[in-house]
Amino acid sequence: MDADPDKFPPPDRVAVRRALISVFDKAGLVDLARALAAAGVEILSTGGTRSALAAAGVPVTDVSEVTGFPEIMDGRVKTLHPMIHGGLLGVRGKPDHAAAMAEHHIGAIDLLIVNLYPFEETIAGGASFARAVENIDIGGPAMIRAAAKNHGYVTVVVDPADYAAVLASVATGGTDLALRRRLAGKAFARTASYDAAIAAWLAGETGDTFGTWRSFSGRLAEKLRYGENPHQSAALYLTGECRAGVATAKQVQGKELSYNNINDTDAAYELAAEFDPEAAAAVAIIKHANPCGVATGTTLAEAYRKALRSDPVSAFGGVIALNRPLDAEAAAEIVKIFTEVIIAPDASEEAKAILAAKKNLRLLVAGALPDPRASGLTVKTVAGGLLVQDRDAGAVAAPALKVVTKRSPSLQEVADLLFAWKVAKHVKSNAIVYAKDGATAGIGAGQMSRVDSAMIAARKAKEAAIAAGLGESLARDSVVASDAFFPFADGLVAAADAGVTAVIQPGGSMRDAEVIAAADARDLAMVFTGMRHFRH
Repeated sequence: MDADPDKFPPPDRVAVRRALISVFDKAGLVDLARALAAAGVEILSTGGTRSALAAAGVPVTDVSEVTGFPEIMDGRVKTLHPMIHGGLLGVRGKPDHAAAMAEHHIGAIDLLIVNLYPFEETIAGGASFARAVENIDIGGPAMIRAAAKNHGYVTVVVDPADYAAVLASVATGGTDLALRRRLAGKAFARTASYDAAIAAWLAGETGDTFGTWRSFSGRLAEKLRYGENPHQSAALYLTGECRAGVATAKQVQGKELSYNNINDTDAAYELAAEFDPEAAAAVAIIKHANPCGVATGTTLAEAYRKALRSDPVSAFGGVIALNRPLDAEAAAEIVKIFTEVIIAPDASEEAKAILAAKKNLRLLVAGALPDPRASGLTVKTVAGGLLVQDRDAGAVAAPALKVVTKRSPSLQEVADLLFAWKVAKHVKSNAIVYAKDGATAGIGAGQMSRVDSAMIAARKAKEAAIAAGLGESLARDSVVASDAFFPFADGLVAAADAGVTAVIQPGGSMRDAEVIAAADARDLAMVFTGMRHFRH
């Protein structure tokens, strides 16, 4: 390490006389190389890249002619050589570097164009362990890091999207320092992301999910107009995770998605995916990341009408997720009120035509549903760190329910209890969900007190009944789900007063006996899941 690197400040502009090109993604390669050759740039290359250039008639020198050493070990060793890395790392104008380059006949490399073996795509395609290992690039990242470190003198390009900017600079006499510095930052970000993908894959293969170090990375999908609020900047990055959803869905129509649109759409689609499309159509309506109406039905249109009835006021301007392809009947129902986003596995041409009249309405087709039982990680930032946990893939089935009251639930009550439990998993804590006949009747979300959530849900159920022209609350003869145990009997009593007949909750409170006694006193059936679904 140089004791005083500031003695050799880099020039603002560096002429490009010699370039090394080694790319897996050959998009734009030939046009790039032809332009460089026309500008008098000597081109070095390797393997398939060299063959492609030679076949196109571009003058090119094989790296092995420079190193005096053949490509060996199935291409694992070809650029890991002082003749290459010396040409990338030599500080121009520094006497001892210049002397070393002259003594060993090392020519300077002014431009490095490299993109890497497609490791992320390889593992996404379900490749074997051995195949994945063979797609770990070694020489490419080594050269990229070398050139990026020495960006005072070397231009490094890792993305074909930057070819035009580099060619424009070459045409004006050389690359400027600002461009080289920007591309160096992008290069280090690429190698960091590449290594993060490899490390995450190995962690998954070995079970070392929470090892000493953990890296998270993504590739920019789009810069957003603003973040959660207009004074915040925001962007969407893709992690490469093979999970259908908002990040990888195709936008068929509508305005650009906002930060809040994306957040709410993700919440909606994950909830809709809880319901097997082979068993029933399901619709989830989300507002501010919380469901305001969820229902199942024989058709999407039926499910939508039931979900909308739960809270028609909050549904205005909401996000709607479907577990089946959007059809014309459902589309015709949805467009009756203002909706921000619809996401579904697909959409019929008839449905698309109906939505086309609402030009600002965003329609996303995701191609599939996310697997609610699949493993994965969720990440949240905190001051100075990251909170990382397994995705909540927990679920319960009827045989796992523990009846703790004198009365057991009926078959219909069990079906509604399991429905309400799935919804409660996706409601911000403290969560209370009333449900009846496969539809939410009232939802209380995000309150500091569970009894407040129960009372809010009851009020929502009464308001929804009035809006529907019904004589009594939607919560009458419904069931209720609580995402965590009732710490006191008051929350259960509030639900009983609203008209519920059965309760599902995790259990585990010090006052379980008191809560069970309150349920028995009101002839409620209550089951424990033994599983909590906090969502913060």
